[in-house]
Amino acid sequence: MRLMLLMSSALILAMSGTSFAQEWTEFVSREDRFTITFPGQPTVTETTWTSQFSAILPARIYSGTQGSGRYSVTVVDYNPIERLLSERSRSLPALDLAVHAYGPGYWKTDVRSAVVYAMSKFLERDAKMTSVLSNYSDLVAGLLVQLTNNDQSRTFASMYMHDNRLVITEATVPRDSPPPLIFQQSLGWLDEDGTTKLRYQFIYYNDPDAPKPPIQGR
Repeated sequence: MRLMLLMSSALILAMSGTSFAQEWTEFVSREDRFTITFPGQPTVTETTWTSQFSAILPARIYSGTQGSGRYSVTVVDYNPIERLLSERSRSLPALDLAVHAYGPGYWKTDVRSAVVYAMSKFLERDAKMTSVLSNYSDLVAGLLVQLTNNDQSRTFASMYMHDNRLVITEATVPRDSPPPLIFQQSLGWLDEDGTTKLRYQFIYYNDPDAPKPPIQGR
């Protein structure tokens, strides 16, 4: 009987390990040039994002669930921002340019402020923001935020700008659940071909006027 119990316990552990491995896998988006450990294959939704200076930008939301947890990665393509805001600045009267500050070159401010602007959207939620920290993912600079929601669930989010793409990760877990570290700490970056993981030698800031830092191993 003892041997049978031991065998049953071992079988349950093995099945649990297999289930975990199948649910949490490294997801790769070559199109949006990121990798992350995700619960299964995410659902991809095409959408748009309105920037700080009201440019309408293409975006995708990768979303999924695991138990009571909800996980998502939002990627906003800021590459059209120079064209969009430059065209608008040429079409506005001089008075509008003075009032709204949409003149030539302001697209750079939109790019530079994208991470802080994304963080500000969490302030608009009906939740208590309990933490805001600077962070680096493979030396790409960004922010971490944590919120406590009305149902006492917790939301852990991060936001980064890499190669003119705003990447926002978000995980909401029940009140008594541990932080979703497997999701939070696994975000990585891919090169222009979407095939090779990148890690920079120095801190990477997505500034229109700054050169990219060298990549380790190159």
